Amino acid sequence: MTSTRNIFLASAATALGLFAASASAEAAPTCANGPIQIGAVSTVTGVADFSEAPKATGAVFKQLNDAGGINGCKIEYTIADDKGDPQVAAQAARDLIDNKGVVALAGGASLLDCAVNAATYSRNDVMAVQGVGVDPLCFNAPSVAPVNVGPYTLSTAVLDYATKDLGAKKLCAFFVIIGGTQEAYAAAVARWEKMSGNKIALIDMTLPVQGDLTPYVIKARDAGCDAVMTNQVEPGVVQWVKTADAQKISGINWLFLAPGYTDGVAKALADSKQPVYVGTEWEPYTETGSEANADWIKTMDTAGLAKTAFSQGGYLAAKVLIDTISGIDGEVTREAVTAALKEGKELKYPMAGSTYVFGDAKTHSPMQATKVMQLVDGKWTVKTKDWFTLPKAE
Repeated sequence: MTSTRNIFLASAATALGLFAASASAEAAPTCANGPIQIGAVSTVTGVADFSEAPKATGAVFKQLNDAGGINGCKIEYTIADDKGDPQVAAQAARDLIDNKGVVALAGGASLLDCAVNAATYSRNDVMAVQGVGVDPLCFNAPSVAPVNVGPYTLSTAVLDYATKDLGAKKLCAFFVIIGGTQEAYAAAVARWEKMSGNKIALIDMTLPVQGDLTPYVIKARDAGCDAVMTNQVEPGVVQWVKTADAQKISGINWLFLAPGYTDGVAKALADSKQPVYVGTEWEPYTETGSEANADWIKTMDTAGLAKTAFSQGGYLAAKVLIDTISGIDGEVTREAVTAALKEGKELKYPMAGSTYVFGDAKTHSPMQATKVMQLVDGKWTVKTKDWFTLPKAE
């Protein structure tokens, strides 16, 4: 995703103000009933903290408000913490819909929001532009369309990269299965097999969240795998590679998904010579000199927020809602925003390798591109200068 530097180096407030003014020349959103209400159900406390995404969304909306809003209409943004609890998540969604009167949801990042609330969103005709879609229903519901690639499409893309760019002949996959994700990961592998005409050499869906990984690493070695993909998060990635080092394993490329792309992993594995690759969901966040990241970086710095992959998702979700609302001619209501999203306008952003489209469909997985990073001497380096893009999902 590339754009000219002179555009992105302009003041964020000025840029948003000019955007809102130019958009209103064609359409005139109005807000007779006060600020436009937008919300997000996210896991903030409890088992995980995904707050970087909705906080970034809030920062973009604040920037917009400070610049005068969209045709004078400002956004009031509410983050509801689901605490990783299904009952709390359901109550949070009801509160946003019934009491806050949100016109849409944006920037959410949750372990279970989609699984718990997608049907509620559909019944109330309120659409959710997730900042980070996690569970399978985020990509398989008519009311939700994430701005991230997601672990399932990314699994397909990483497998495809391993065969096309790394020349893998005996590709193996190990998955941690949490909740109802097994079918989605199996479908991701099946999609790659259908696309490539290849067969996975070994697939193991018993990888533990915690525990000794030695039997699994040895299993990969003994099976003759020349490339192995796993879906582990940061601690598991570090443990896997350190286990491979301890076993003195060589000749295998290790591939991981976006949760493995962190500063913590880079630091922990700085001394490892194992070939480690990860797939990203947006323009790599560590590429601070990239023009594609310039406005996001400026926005996060102004707000004092961390520059992480999660905050990229929140930033992008806010942009989608701003662009959608800016195209509404008349009162900004839930019905108007839903209609505008379902219209399926193509939205292109420098930070993303795919065009974002919500649209009127039973399922949504618009983002189908990744950039692959390799860990070299403790630093993430870009292996795919251009986007590695999958064909559109059927």
